[in-house]
Amino acid sequence: MWAYESTPGEVTTSPTQWPSNSQIEHNADRPTLVVFAHPRCPCTRASINELALIMAHCPDQVDARVLFFKPAGFSVGWEKTDLWTSAEAIPGVEVVSDEEGSEAKRFHATTSGYSLLYNSQGQLLFSGGITGSRGHSGDNAGRSAVESFLMNDQIDQTQQTFVFGCPLLGRSDAGCTECQE
Repeated sequence: MWAYESTPGEVTTSPTQWPSNSQIEHNADRPTLVVFAHPRCPCTRASINELALIMAHCPDQVDARVLFFKPAGFSVGWEKTDLWTSAEAIPGVEVVSDEEGSEAKRFHATTSGYSLLYNSQGQLLFSGGITGSRGHSGDNAGRSAVESFLMNDQIDQTQQTFVFGCPLLGRSDAGCTECQE
């Protein structure tokens, strides 16, 4: 069980500049945090809990968006699970459907819980997970890096952490059967 919990998802390289063709706008006045989520990944509950802590510790310092994957051909509202409701309840967080994972693909997000922090100029500051292991909340390097930037407004270089979650786009080789399309 520990091996499963501590095995990170796929490591990717996200755009260092906010993609100009994104349908999601970044804020030109303050940083933008984007969290990609599979609505049926139980591991992602911890990421939503960590996002709530970030927003509580850094109120009004960041625009936060959670993009929930919605596969083509699935019923209206398929992505609106209890995770959606939990994310929507966090003050200052906007929750959006990511139809066919188009934004996830644009930002190279492949694992549920993958988080990206861009500054007001649209430059990438942080990429990775905001949990320390799969499905576990608590102090971790990802949340600390995001909060550090938001509170101190400075990071010398882009920071990256592993992300712990199930495959975002619901691939059939996912270890988690609850996430399957």
